[in-house]
Amino acid sequence: MDFGNPGTIFVSSFIIALSGALMPGPLLAVTIRHSTRRGFAAAPLLVLGHAVLEAGLLSLLLFGMVEWIRGDAAVALIALVGGVMLLWMAAGMAREVRTLRFEPRASLAVPGGKGEDPGAGGWMRPVIDGIVTSASNPYWSLWWATIGLGYLLVARGQGAAGVLAFFAGHILADAAWYLFVGSAVSAGRGWFTDRAYRVVVGACAVFLAFFAVSFGYFGVTRLFRIL
Repeated sequence: MDFGNPGTIFVSSFIIALSGALMPGPLLAVTIRHSTRRGFAAAPLLVLGHAVLEAGLLSLLLFGMVEWIRGDAAVALIALVGGVMLLWMAAGMAREVRTLRFEPRASLAVPGGKGEDPGAGGWMRPVIDGIVTSASNPYWSLWWATIGLGYLLVARGQGAAGVLAFFAGHILADAAWYLFVGSAVSAGRGWFTDRAYRVVVGACAVFLAFFAVSFGYFGVTRLFRIL
């Protein structure tokens, strides 16, 4: 894949982020819990908290860590590790796709989900929960340390436009999925079946495998510059 323009970076960033967001995790459970108690309005607030955390992390990477890892060797290593992580994620999604269920009742298993006052904490409660839930997820940290950092280095090669395209695609993917979840939970899940959920996740697994190969190719070409 040619990462030489912001449009390509935006589209691929959107698909990669959507693939990660689709898999069940703490933020999905919290989104379902808040949506069942507060309605659809809770979903964008949770996404806002998630976005604030990721914007802060992106700033740290841009103005701190990225300056420490300039050079073809570091970029190649990160791209290759990111490719391996993408392939691992794709394989995991492919293995689980047959048994995945889009199950709002899972929200009852979230600590604190029972007997909560829907108005407790006001509008800031979902925002804070979006930040805390994301930060406490070890897979979120692992993703940014490998795939996210690798993609950021690629996007940074296109300057500010590339970085903005990467972040916009990433955040819009999170927003698209979690706003959909909030809407589905609020309106009723009958029109989004388990079968449809599995088809979407399966398609994302294929996309992830493709991007893994693209990252691997990018990393290998950088290695050849060194040798």
